[in-house]
Amino acid sequence: MAPRDSLYEPNTPGEYVYFPETGATAIVTVLKDGTETEVATVGHEGMVGLPAFSSARTAPRRAFWQLSGRALRVKASVLRQETRHGGPLAKALHLYAHALFTQLAQLATCNRHHSIEERCCCWLLMTHDRIEGDEFEVTHEFLSEMLGVRRAGVTVILGNLQRRGLIQYRRGHISIRSRKGLQKRACECYGVVRGEFDRLLGS
Repeated sequence: MAPRDSLYEPNTPGEYVYFPETGATAIVTVLKDGTETEVATVGHEGMVGLPAFSSARTAPRRAFWQLSGRALRVKASVLRQETRHGGPLAKALHLYAHALFTQLAQLATCNRHHSIEERCCCWLLMTHDRIEGDEFEVTHEFLSEMLGVRRAGVTVILGNLQRRGLIQYRRGHISIRSRKGLQKRACECYGVVRGEFDRLLGS
């Protein structure tokens, strides 16, 4: 999968669900003017397409591939058939749904109460959790879209983080240099979300 590959569109039944193995996906809300803001990130810990697991079948959000990687793809109808009578997969998906709800709720609070720098550090840590290695592709423009802020603000913050030796940014690539440093500057939301995923699904 490549960045911006669409997985499902708002209010449209998805034919497939996706289990990322590497890389990450973004779930975003879309306003009438086309503005997108990320509300959740999904990587190897989860599945994209939870509405297919329930009777809802659709959701008013968009999902697309965020960072290059690969995923397992399963027909939504097959997933429903396999989980209809419970079992280990159904149990795991119920736990994942609860963990994802925690992420959605926490980020809603985060977007309202925490600074752009705190939110940016949180995003960098959550992304780092879902990739292989310490480097990933992201532009200032894309990060500003995900955080729902002006690009100039993101440029200033990334510059500050680089000067502190926490990241290195070059030509659309970010390398994480100090997770501990980012954790100190991130808001509490990263720890809350990470803790709930670890509690429910394991590290």
